[in-house]
Amino acid sequence: MGNNLGWIRVGIYGALLAFSFILLALSCARINYTLHLPRGDPLNGGRVFYDPVIPELIFTTLVTIGWSCLIDAVRSPFPRLYGDELIGLVILWFFWIGGAGAASSIWGDLSFCQQFQACRILSALEAFAWFGWLTLTGIITLSTVVVLRSRNHGGKGLAEPLPTLNGAVEERKENMGVEA
Repeated sequence: MGNNLGWIRVGIYGALLAFSFILLALSCARINYTLHLPRGDPLNGGRVFYDPVIPELIFTTLVTIGWSCLIDAVRSPFPRLYGDELIGLVILWFFWIGGAGAASSIWGDLSFCQQFQACRILSALEAFAWFGWLTLTGIITLSTVVVLRSRNHGGKGLAEPLPTLNGAVEERKENMGVEA
């Protein structure tokens, strides 16, 4: 698994990135709809509004997209260790569980209104919020298993360097940022 770990991580991060982009697009579509309700629309008496959870989902997706690009950057100085990655992932996990939970508690079961496009967007929004959270949970689980296996086999644990795409592990330079 060591040789494939870099590719597995890229695949999972790719899925997280895709779910984030889709959720961002759905959130933007929802904001556009609620801020430009057509005259006579039965939703909210035709008065424009926005759902408070939508800005939270937009923030979460933008931060996740930034994190996913940062983690895949080959020469990024942070994060280089599993401990660094886990800190960022846990913070993102709380954002995602908050957004997905809030969306589910506000909208709940939407099976009664699937004939309306706005309702189908909300259903997709909820689904992709949970898909993103589930993917993030998978990345955290994978990283935690690697850290625990490393510690049990005399490795560095949380100080273990992240793998590269070819499965090798780049050693962190001892004097990073210090000129010789």
